Amino acid sequence: MALDEATSGFLAQMAETGLPPLHEMEPEQARGMTAMLKDMFGEGPEVARSELIQVPAEGRDIPVRILVPHDEPRGTIVYYHGGGWVIGAIDEFETLGRQLAVRTGCAVALVDYRLAPEHPYPAAVEDAWDALVWVDRNVEEICGERVPLIVAGDSAGGNLAAIMSRKARDNELPLAQQVLVYPVTDCDFDTASYTDPENQLMLSRDSMIWFWNHYASAEAREHPDASPARAVDLTGLAPAVVLTAEHDVLRDEGQAYAKALESAGVRVSLQQFAGQMHGFFTMVNLLPGSERGISYVVEEIDERLRAIS
Repeated sequence: MALDEATSGFLAQMAETGLPPLHEMEPEQARGMTAMLKDMFGEGPEVARSELIQVPAEGRDIPVRILVPHDEPRGTIVYYHGGGWVIGAIDEFETLGRQLAVRTGCAVALVDYRLAPEHPYPAAVEDAWDALVWVDRNVEEICGERVPLIVAGDSAGGNLAAIMSRKARDNELPLAQQVLVYPVTDCDFDTASYTDPENQLMLSRDSMIWFWNHYASAEAREHPDASPARAVDLTGLAPAVVLTAEHDVLRDEGQAYAKALESAGVRVSLQQFAGQMHGFFTMVNLLPGSERGISYVVEEIDERLRAIS
C-alpha cells in the first residue's frame, strides 16, 4: 500500500526545509537535522526517576540515561538508538524511552554509544556491550531487585541489540528478550527493498551506503559484529520481536533475519507495518504509526514478562 497520509505530510514538511539529502550532508549537519526533530516529539510522560550515569569503561565513560517509571520496575530495557552509527543521541530518544518505561513498567537504560566517523567500528559495539554488562551487574540497584533484562533498539540500534543478544549468549549473560525495530542486519545494498524506488525516502539506498562508509570498512562490515545476519550460529538467542516497515530499504534484511532466527529455533514475533517508512517507530506524537509500533512492542514485552514471572 502507499505511504499513509501522515507520513506523506511529514515528508512534504521536511522537503520545505530545503535541506539536502542525508547522503549529501557532513555528519555534523546530519546530526543537527535529527536534533531539530527532537522538539517535535514533546517531553514524554513523567517517570519516578531520571538519572544520567557515566558508565566506566576502559579509557572512556559511556553516558547512560536511566529512566525508572515507579518504585517496582518489572524489567530493565537496555535501548540502543538509531542513526546509522553516525547520528542520534540519547536526548533525542528520551521521549520514546519515557513512553517505553511508563507503558511497560520497566526501567529503561538509553545508551549513548560513540559515533562514527570519529569512532568507527567496533567502537559502538564495544560501548553497547560494556553498557549492557554494567546494567546487568547493577540491575538490583536500578530496580531494587533482580528483574529480567531486555535489549532493544531501532535501525543501527537494532543492529547493536541483535549483536548484543549473540554476545550475551556467548558470555552467559541471561536475556529475556530482544526487540529489533527495522534493524540493520547485513551490508547488502542490492536486495529488492533496497532498490525499490518507492523506498527512497528519508532513508535511502544512498544514505545507507553513506552510513556504512562512515562506520566500517568493506572488510569489517562483513563481520558478524557488524552484520549480525552473517553469524554462523543463531541458536540459543533470546526470544525476538522484529518490526519492519513496508517502505524501508531495510525491510527485506529485517524479515530475512527474523526467518533465520526462527530457523535456528529462536522464538520470533515478526510484524511488518503497512504504509510506514523507516523511522516511523521513534516519531512519537508525530506519526500515528509510531503509536501502533510502540503498542505492539509493549504488548510483546508484557506477554514475555508474564510468561517468565
